Amino acid sequence: MFLGNQHKFCWVDKTISPDYYNLIDCFREKTGVPILLNTSFNENEPIVNSPEEALNCFLRTEMDMLVLENFIVRR
Repeated sequence: MFLGNQHKFCWVDKTISPDYYNLIDCFREKTGVPILLNTSFNENEPIVNSPEEALNCFLRTEMDMLVLENFIVRR
């Protein structure tokens, strides 16, 4: 959501991003909602730019799960 309650919707093309498309489709099958909310991944710092930064952010916050490509890290 942007200032003024504006939204930016992005379409996912199955031929360009099949893994992301399948993730959204699996979520739709389980919940009936074909939408994922994508937010900035950071906490009082610049947005993460590497797997190492993502893992460091995960370890010092209260996130439940971190997914990096085909790897899942759970608490």
